[in-house]
Amino acid sequence: MVFSLDFLKGTRIGKKENSLIKVLMIIGTRPEIIKCFPVIKALREDEAFDVRVVFTGQHRELLDMMIEDIGIDDYINLRIFEDGQSLSKITSHALEALDTLEERDFDYCLVQGDTTTVFAGALWAFYNKIKVGHIEAGLRSENIYSPYPEEANRKMVSQIAHLNFAPTEAARENLIHDGIDENSIFVTGNTVIDALQLSYREDYKFKNEFLNNLPAGKKVLMTAHRRENQDNLEEIFTAIRDAAVKNDAHVIFPMHLTPRIREAADKYLAPSDNFTLIEPISYYDMVHLINQVDMVVTDSGGLQEEAPGFGKPVLVIRRETERPEGIEAGTCKLVGNEYKAIYENLDELLQMGSEYEKMSHAVNPYGDGKASLRIRDILKGDKR
Repeated sequence: MVFSLDFLKGTRIGKKENSLIKVLMIIGTRPEIIKCFPVIKALREDEAFDVRVVFTGQHRELLDMMIEDIGIDDYINLRIFEDGQSLSKITSHALEALDTLEERDFDYCLVQGDTTTVFAGALWAFYNKIKVGHIEAGLRSENIYSPYPEEANRKMVSQIAHLNFAPTEAARENLIHDGIDENSIFVTGNTVIDALQLSYREDYKFKNEFLNNLPAGKKVLMTAHRRENQDNLEEIFTAIRDAAVKNDAHVIFPMHLTPRIREAADKYLAPSDNFTLIEPISYYDMVHLINQVDMVVTDSGGLQEEAPGFGKPVLVIRRETERPEGIEAGTCKLVGNEYKAIYENLDELLQMGSEYEKMSHAVNPYGDGKASLRIRDILKGDKR
């Protein structure tokens, strides 16, 4: 199925009848857009809803790329991004910018995930007595500083949320363990699977021309951006490089905009013929690139969910993950951020033997592509 985002065009700004369910969607980063657009689609296709979309602009370049890529042309952009701003400034700027919104009479404010925008958006909604719906609620690493600041953000949002949309049963159990009212928790599946199903098509042509002519042989998609990995980039990058060279594999690395990531990539990866370093790519390019490679090495949360949807093994270069379902299902393996474990596990996968076969045929635990419809129905039926 090919997904069109024409439904996002022509947003009506004036007030509507009081009988409509008024929803404000606050989004700050590219991953949030990816996981929110199926929900926006489901709500906009139902005449019971009036939906507004607000972007804080926490990730300026990546966000602008994503907005253009999916065709949103009517939204409010608060443009809070500043080079080098601290977490405190992101939070305060988001709250102050949201306070400029003239319209406040929303029934629900929906936020997704665990970014600083999500925390600030939920807090702003709470201050304005708007019911918060938290999409992808209940993820936990149980280490308040890893991922940082996401683990703290999602825990705090859980305390504010009126409705918690948990992607899995394990996430639901995490919320209950934290003392969240069971009546507020609904297991919906993960909207990232909805996004994959709505976006993939067989005859896709990449916007990045290099991706239309990938080299033959073993191929690896690599991403890295986490704050907690940025002091260990030499070990991470050299481990991936050495395993790729040994196994004659080609690694495609869409580089994050963070200067430290780019400097390390130029130093440790660029000199190798086994690597192609490219600029960040569109969501649709990323979806179809996942399908073209043999495996993924990443510290991204979203890729832990997306890649198994195409049967691609994932090595997670982190010490903890808030997505244990993939580890337990065998679609992902947590390998840390030190040279030895990364090298050994990637080397084993690149031999394309029994470990690769086992991981590539494991069942994706993140849902059936109907999470957005469940969220819509829960909002319509909410009597709390």
